[in-house]
Amino acid sequence: MPALLEAKGLHAAYGETKVLHGIDFTVEEGGVTALLGANGAGKTTTLRAICGMTRTQGSLTFAGQSILGRSTEDIVRLGVAHVPDGRGTFMELTVEENMRLGAYVRKDKAAVEADFERMFGYFPRLKERFRQQAGTLSGGEQQMLAISRALLLRPRLLLLDEPSFGLAPLIVKEIFGIMRRIRDEEKVSILLVEQNASLALAFAEDAYLLETGRIVVSGKAHEISKDESIRRSYLGY
Repeated sequence: MPALLEAKGLHAAYGETKVLHGIDFTVEEGGVTALLGANGAGKTTTLRAICGMTRTQGSLTFAGQSILGRSTEDIVRLGVAHVPDGRGTFMELTVEENMRLGAYVRKDKAAVEADFERMFGYFPRLKERFRQQAGTLSGGEQQMLAISRALLLRPRLLLLDEPSFGLAPLIVKEIFGIMRRIRDEEKVSILLVEQNASLALAFAEDAYLLETGRIVVSGKAHEISKDESIRRSYLGY
C-alpha cells in the first residue's frame, strides 16, 4: 500500500526543548501503525507535530503534499483528525454539541446527519445520551464521544492518543473491537499511540518504538510482538 503520511528527519521542539530528533516513519493508506514507547519518549509530540501544534523541522507529507508549517486548521481540512490524550471532551456541552464540533468544517449537512446515525451504529450509548451533558458521561463513553467526533470530520487519517488510558479492561476491549470495525468499514488510516503495547501490536500492522525522541525499533507489528528481547528491553511484558 502507498504511504498516506510520511515523515523524514522530523524534528520537533517546545521552545528551546527538543523532543524529536530526526525520526522517519510512514502510515500506509488504509493501514494501522502503532507508535510505542515509555512516557516522555515523544509519542504525543509526534501526533502534535503532525497537527502543526509544535515547532518542527524536516519533511512531513500527507497525501503527497507537505504539511510542515501549515496551520492546524488547514491540516484538519486536508483530512487529519486527532483524538488527543485526555479525550478533549468539552464537558459543559452536550453529546450532540460535541459531535457537531467534529463536523464544523463540512458543508454537506444532509451527509452529516447520516453520519450521526452511522456513529450511533458504532456507539449506541451516544444516541441514548445525545442531549446529556458530556461531563456526566463515564470515561469509556467520553472516549466513544471523542472518537465519533473525530470520525464526523470524515478523515483519511485518524490520530489516536492513548485511547485505553484510565479505562476498565472490558471497556478497552469493547472500544478496540469497535475500532477494528471502523478500520474495516471506514477505510480510515490510523496512527495509534498506546501505552498498552500488547494491545497496540495486536491491532496494528506496523509499529515504531520511540526512545527519547528517536526511533530504536521499527517493523511489522506481529514480528515485534514475538521478539522476546524487544519485549523485555522496551515494552515491559
